Amino acid sequence: MPRRPRSSVWYDGVENLPHRVYLRAIGFKDNDFKKPLVAVVPAWSEAGPCNFHTLQLSLKAKEGVREAGGAPLTVPTIVVNDGINMGTDGMRYSLISRELIADTIEAQVNSHGFDAWIGIGGCDKTQPGIIMAMARLDMPSIYIYGGTAEAGILDGTTVTVQEAFEAVGAYIRGVLSERKLRLIEAQAMPTYGTCQGLFTANTMAILAEAMGVSPLGSATPPATSAERGRYVSLAGSLVLDMLERGITARSIITYEALRNAATTLMAIAGSTNGILHLLAIAREAGVKFTLDDIDEVSRRVPVIAAMKPGGPFTMQDLHKVGGAPVILKKLLEAGLLDPDPITVEGESIGKLLSRYDANGVGEVVRSVDNPFKPHAGIRILRGNLAPKGAVMKIGASGRLAFRGQAKVYDSERSAFNAIKNGEVTPGSVVVIRYVGPKGAPGMPEMLKVTAAIVGAGMGDTVAMVTDGRFSGATRGIMVGHVAPEAAVGGPIALVEDGDEIEIDGARGVIRLLVNEDELDKRRGRWSPPPPPPQGLLRKYSMLVSQASEGATTS
Repeated sequence: MPRRPRSSVWYDGVENLPHRVYLRAIGFKDNDFKKPLVAVVPAWSEAGPCNFHTLQLSLKAKEGVREAGGAPLTVPTIVVNDGINMGTDGMRYSLISRELIADTIEAQVNSHGFDAWIGIGGCDKTQPGIIMAMARLDMPSIYIYGGTAEAGILDGTTVTVQEAFEAVGAYIRGVLSERKLRLIEAQAMPTYGTCQGLFTANTMAILAEAMGVSPLGSATPPATSAERGRYVSLAGSLVLDMLERGITARSIITYEALRNAATTLMAIAGSTNGILHLLAIAREAGVKFTLDDIDEVSRRVPVIAAMKPGGPFTMQDLHKVGGAPVILKKLLEAGLLDPDPITVEGESIGKLLSRYDANGVGEVVRSVDNPFKPHAGIRILRGNLAPKGAVMKIGASGRLAFRGQAKVYDSERSAFNAIKNGEVTPGSVVVIRYVGPKGAPGMPEMLKVTAAIVGAGMGDTVAMVTDGRFSGATRGIMVGHVAPEAAVGGPIALVEDGDEIEIDGARGVIRLLVNEDELDKRRGRWSPPPPPPQGLLRKYSMLVSQASEGATTS
């Protein structure tokens, strides 16, 4: 590949003299126009800790680009902080921001003649948004994670954001004192960086390594560490090497690479959001990769990482024993990981992993023969309540099977208030609907509700079913991503209080135990909800696909 396949069109020759004027105004000299032009795209915002530092990290990336002979420019993209928006109307914009991030990167990279680019992300949707843009643009490009926050310590015990959310439910039910509540608030997130357990941000960082779009070992160094800066700097030289060798994103994001990522997702009991994001990335890459592929993987892979919320350990603990490569090496040795897909490091993932030792890592990562849990982290469910599929994080549930009576709510807020007021009792299946991709719109996460259920001590006695999403911190008997969603007339729209619902995470089944004649009568009485008022939410609702297809707008 030419060293300047795109920037030469924008900046070479007499006719492009005016274009050069603009870059000379910010310090470019004659020699800079002879170098590959590299975009450094941090998803940056001071509205929360997850991406607070990514603009500073972009300086490290630019150093790496300059040392490797490139000319870097920083072009930031947006952030919506999931944790701050949890339980509010702002959560509707979380999944929407994934699409906006991919779109803004496309616009900036394609309109300024960049030859290659580096994306730096943190919070949940910044990472898949960047990787989706990589797949869409099919250029030499690399994703680098901003890193996790350090875990807090309270009374000698590790505390994270998960404990903060669950403390609210415990306090409401009178099982936690106000003093302890305030102490958890003060200690749950002592540094900048992303949420500390295997929630969505850390899940996607590990999957990026498994997929080959990030350098091996780059997911786990904390945001505050010097090692984090070294990986970001490394990206500068790697992306220019990709440019020289003609390695582009779609040569990396193949069916086999996506399957490796799905295998890893199951083995770490990662966030259910990983399902949505892998489907969306596959769509952008033009790869046929579906819920059926993920379902097949989930029936072969056990959970080997004992990380929060399914286990006791945090991202820091994983880093201390070798990081994501330890997980990948154990999967490779068990014949569950394809060794052949190429990575941004220019070598196959199998060859790279041959340099890592996965022995002697203790209880944080176990072997496939002696797993943390004998089944996968996530199971795809199907049945008359979710004909196009739903997801259940069985790796973070004390029970795989449940049968109970529906308590139906048409909003997250009404469900939370019902739990707060003691209306939800053991044996209930809380149904929250009209919160899907079109219905909310934006498919918000239900962590406020799920944490309240678990915090109130009902994690093994109350189930939840929704066409919305879950945070990676969610645990318990929780089923999400129900498709088709209520807003398009899916069966979840027909559920009534008192209906029996059966959930079987082991078999992958979810059923509404109501006969078809009765459901037909209810279907005849159903009418769709009105569309949202004009603006971004309305545009999104008109374009977005169902959760079973990745909830994408492209």
